[in-house]
Amino acid sequence: MMANGRRVYLGVEQVSGPLVFVTGVNGVGYGEIAEVTTSFGEVRRGRVLIIDGDTVAIQVFEGTSDISATKTKVRFAGRPLMIKVSEEMLGRVFDGTGRPLDGAPLPLSGEERDINGAAINPVSRVYPENFIQTGISAIDGMNTLIRGQKLPIFSTSGLPHNRLAAQIVKQATIPGEESEFVIVFAAMGVKHDEAAYFEETFRETGALENVVMFLNLADDPSIERTITPRVALTVAEYLAFERNKHVLVIMTDMTNYCEALREVATARGDVPTRKGYPGYLYSDLASLYERTGRVIGSDGSITQIPIVSMPNNDITHPVPDLTGYITEGQIVLDPKLDRQGIYPPISVLPSLSRLMKDGIGEGYTRGDHPNLANQLYGSYARVQQIRNIASIIGEEELSAVDKKYLKFGEFFEQEFLNQGDENRTIAETLDLGWKALGVLPVEELGRLKHEQIEKYYKAR
Repeated sequence: MMANGRRVYLGVEQVSGPLVFVTGVNGVGYGEIAEVTTSFGEVRRGRVLIIDGDTVAIQVFEGTSDISATKTKVRFAGRPLMIKVSEEMLGRVFDGTGRPLDGAPLPLSGEERDINGAAINPVSRVYPENFIQTGISAIDGMNTLIRGQKLPIFSTSGLPHNRLAAQIVKQATIPGEESEFVIVFAAMGVKHDEAAYFEETFRETGALENVVMFLNLADDPSIERTITPRVALTVAEYLAFERNKHVLVIMTDMTNYCEALREVATARGDVPTRKGYPGYLYSDLASLYERTGRVIGSDGSITQIPIVSMPNNDITHPVPDLTGYITEGQIVLDPKLDRQGIYPPISVLPSLSRLMKDGIGEGYTRGDHPNLANQLYGSYARVQQIRNIASIIGEEELSAVDKKYLKFGEFFEQEFLNQGDENRTIAETLDLGWKALGVLPVEELGRLKHEQIEKYYKAR
């Protein structure tokens, strides 16, 4: 049977999890979009996931419930999944596949783009080197975010990663430039109250007019999560490289995305690896993360902050483990700091920004920034060692210098890390770092230059 010039197939061979198998198919390509019409007349979208001879497996985004083996109709569109991209999408809210949730129609203008974009060609990349001020001292001062970087946040259940992501969206600026960030926000498997929190927070601060939101909620089909980040990144690429905007992409939660990917892999019979995830998890994540950066010939950029939840706070779990290999560092949230009432509870020692050194210092932030960050890191690492010793021999047995380090550690956590919703400039962050070092004797500041000590150090 033919419809609109395309062949329509009646009946399916098998339904397995999120997959529908159709036999006797020819002339269909991998990734092609299909329309699956149930016996009740409901039309669901899917894409071709497996081609084996004349048998095709279709991944159905809206789920496979109520699909009849004999009465279901399948029509192949002859093209991959497309989304119309436009500046009209700013200030709008869409579902995980790009359909409006705010009651307004689809954008009238714009152009259609294949969501399966490619990683940026290394030859056409511009090296990231411009400092982004998030207003958060633990990030700006010690794990600096650079424009065009991919810097994930590693968190676990119960930690305020959503609050931190919303704060970054509200506060992110490029010092010295008037242009504001455009935000592309993709949520995968989030609860309704979390989605409402983001939308309301953006609306209250006026940021929503510069945000494109894609929401796949917890009760939405999990398979839809496998395309949500691709839809979001397609819009980000258009805004950055066609409209020359600086785009900040927030994706939460990548672990939910990977679990949906595992569900599809299990249904199609892929050989599982660590914790049941497919062997291609690394390359799949890389296909998302590497759609980030700056390119020759465009003034725009894409900076990506994916949020990755760590089951049981296990940083060696496959999702954070592979994410850390692909991206340029990580921001790690600490349950212990959170229990102490410190916000944001960023653990600076396991956190890392691999591009930090190229975007700070004279001409970017301040000349003392690199050495100050190294000194704060080294001094705080010493604090952890002394705390371990004190737990064994008792604090009263420590030397006078060691006790100074404990005071430094307390000040660093309670004043430098613990800032609440305050938006600090980079100068305020660096000055506060020097204030923390004022607790220590000047002889302990071996990572700082003499002229820097002379200019900024004040003993306390």
